[in-house]
Formats: sequence, C-alpha cells, structure tokens
Amino acid sequence: MDEERRKRHDLTDEEWARLEPLLPVSTGWGARWNDHRTVINGIFHRTRTGTPWRDLPPCYGAWKTAYNRHRRWSLDGTWARILDELRAGCDEAEGEDWTVSADSTVVRAHQHAAGARHAGPRHPVKGADKEHERVTSSREALGRSRGGLSTKIHLVADRRCRPIARLTSPGQHGDSPRFIPLMESIRIRRRGLGRPRKRPARAMGDKAYSSRGNRAYLRRHGIQAVIPVKEDQKANRLKWGSAGGRPPNFDAERYKERNTVGRCVNKLRQHRAVATRFDKRERIYQGTIDVASIRIWLRDPVT
Repeated sequence: MDEERRKRHDLTDEEWARLEPLLPVSTGWGARWNDHRTVINGIFHRTRTGTPWRDLPPCYGAWKTAYNRHRRWSLDGTWARILDELRAGCDEAEGEDWTVSADSTVVRAHQHAAGARHAGPRHPVKGADKEHERVTSSREALGRSRGGLSTKIHLVADRRCRPIARLTSPGQHGDSPRFIPLMESIRIRRRGLGRPRKRPARAMGDKAYSSRGNRAYLRRHGIQAVIPVKEDQKANRLKWGSAGGRPPNFDAERYKERNTVGRCVNKLRQHRAVATRFDKRERIYQGTIDVASIRIWLRDPVT
C-alpha cells in the first residue's frame, strides 16, 4: 500500500508514450544513464510533493541521479525544449481567434532557497549600502518584503488553462513592466513547416496591465487588448477633455474568459515544489516550473 501511495504521481503508460520520443538520448560518454522512466518519475514525484531531494523514495533510485538530471536539463534548456514540443500546434484549434490570458502569482521562498553564491564582494561597500541592497535583492529572482523572501511567476495561459509562457522575477516587482517581455517570450512551434507563432489574436489581463506602453505594444503587433481601464486613468482622460483622446475599447463579454489563467495558476500550484520555492538558483526553479507544465500538457495534450 505504501508503495502504491508513493508512486501515485508516476507517469501513466499513455503519458510516457507521449514523453519518451521527446527525451534526449545518452551521448555514450561516461556511465550509461539510468532508466529514463524511473529517474523522471522521481523528478515528477519531487515536483508534486515538494520532498527534499535527499528524501526521495528509494524506488526512484539514487536521489543524486535525479537531482543531477533535473539540474542539468534545467540549465541546458532540455525541459524547455520538451515543453515546446508538447505545445506545438496548440493554437491551430482556435485559428485566427487564438486568445491568451496573462497574470502572475507570488510564491513564498523557503529558507533553503536563500544563500546562493554569487560573484562580487560578500559585504556591501561603505557608502553604497542602498545600491548593494537593490542589486542583491533581485539576484536569482528573490525579493525581500514584509512577508519575507518571495518570487513572482508571470504566466500566459490559453483557453484550456495550459501554460504558454512564463517568466520569473523578485516577488515585489510589478506586473505591468513584465507584460511586454512575457508576450515576447511566446513561441508556439508549427507541427509542420513554418515559423513559430508569436502573436495571438487577443491578449487578456486585469487592470494591473493597463498602461499606455502595453496597449501601444499590442496595437503595434495587431493584438486586440482585452484589458479594463483603471479608474484613475479614466479620471485623468476626462480631466483633459477632448485632448485626452478616446477611451480604449474593452470587450466585457470576452473578459469573462480571463479566469482561464487563474485556473492554470491553480494547476501549477498543486505542485508543491512550485507553490513553495526550494531551489536556490532561478534557472533551476524555472526548470521546476517547466516540469510541472510538462505534466499539465501530458494530461491535456494537443489534439
């Protein structure tokens, strides 16, 4: 019974059949890789349960093997490439009406996520305390606020609540400045020939994304903005009268679909290693987010 409970987060045969062709093969140098499925099941188990690597159940083999593989594939972009393959052609069902939603979520960082080594002086230079604090506070996407260390995940999701793109930043950073980099990170591969699709037909977001720069970016790239206007922006436009220009269009009916990104966030946060950050390095934590996203796409694949 304990064995079944430990393995309930393992890949099913159908999921493994979709994932196996996308995995890299051993180069032949050094020792042969352990069984892919056993090690990857261990990585999925850790991502779902948040257990420390050293406490990984013995049925998944040596914990160091699973940790090293996760670390290597996070740093060299293997997880991201697998995710790109699983997402290929996900826009084809909607065609020209492809719609995405953007939002963010703040993740509390565990004390194990602090203390990563970095280049430069270990102590602030006299007379430059504020600058040193500003630089170190954003290192490895860790921010310090009243609630402690935290990281913010910026996410784009499609209508089926599947993650399309992600960025990470310190927890105290705002949503609006990250909107354009987040949209620029969208790359959906074609299942046949052709360039990756980068521009959806519509982009939805809450009032945090309502800014002149964000709207100008969407308009310049032919993307319809479904973003409500802040009250202070409405008042400022009215204050200027006709010089304030026309208010931006807002489709309240389509805006009801924005809950898809919130549901996608909930799917990611079901993975405890995503909901609480244990990884010291930002790129390793991004790999953990990608592993959770891979599981979501394996369970709801492109048809």
